[in-house]
Amino acid sequence: MKDSIYKRLCASAGERGGGFLLLVDPDKSELPELLSLAEQAEEAGVDAILVGTSFLMRPDFHESMKRLKSSTSLPVILFPGSASQVSPEADAILFMSLISGRNATYLIEEQVKGAPFVKAYDLEAISTGYMLIESGSYTSVEYVSGTRPIPRNKPDLACAHALAAQYLGMKMIYMEAGSGANHSVPDDMIQQVSAAIDIPMIVGGGIVSPDEVSQKITAGAAFVVVGTRFEAPGSFERLREYADACHPKAHADTTQIIR
Repeated sequence: MKDSIYKRLCASAGERGGGFLLLVDPDKSELPELLSLAEQAEEAGVDAILVGTSFLMRPDFHESMKRLKSSTSLPVILFPGSASQVSPEADAILFMSLISGRNATYLIEEQVKGAPFVKAYDLEAISTGYMLIESGSYTSVEYVSGTRPIPRNKPDLACAHALAAQYLGMKMIYMEAGSGANHSVPDDMIQQVSAAIDIPMIVGGGIVSPDEVSQKITAGAAFVVVGTRFEAPGSFERLREYADACHPKAHADTTQIIR
């Protein structure tokens, strides 16, 4: 039996104080840039690479996934916007249901379409309750899914949705402000949801600095996702800074050793 990517990530996040997941969008970067970023990610201390997009445009997706997987020893995890983004070349998949919306297509229909491929490809399925949080802008995922986000000033609604996902047996919660968000998920919402549930939480969207990464981890996020910050060339040092901010325990241990 293959080692569980989920268990490995959770163990690493516990030891290091958090985990950093790098999101790469196959629609926004050419393959050479994706491969270069994956190689840099490993050296920078990234915990895993997420691959996903709201609306897949490239016809060579599976071949690109194969090349990406061969370029790194990091876990490569699918973060699919639809069943068409399920690939045999990944290690695992966030098997998500958009629980913040009421569009049956993204609650269950795409999952039904994708499930036979997940089984055939022997992908590790990490069941995830995906929650879109109001960000101050109209994001791609909001448009494509046809759903409204949870208001950012309604943490009680976020808590109720996250608890429902936990009681349905999901392994993770993913609170997402969306790519290009004006505002990230509020820290007080992260705190309240984290206190309400017993499963790990991923937070992404609109995070623009290592300090903000640290705030999300301190608030209760087990993992932070950032992607668009690193699409430009020459972003390696910034990538390392973001990864370090996600690993406060590891950084503290290093500081103590130096002292």
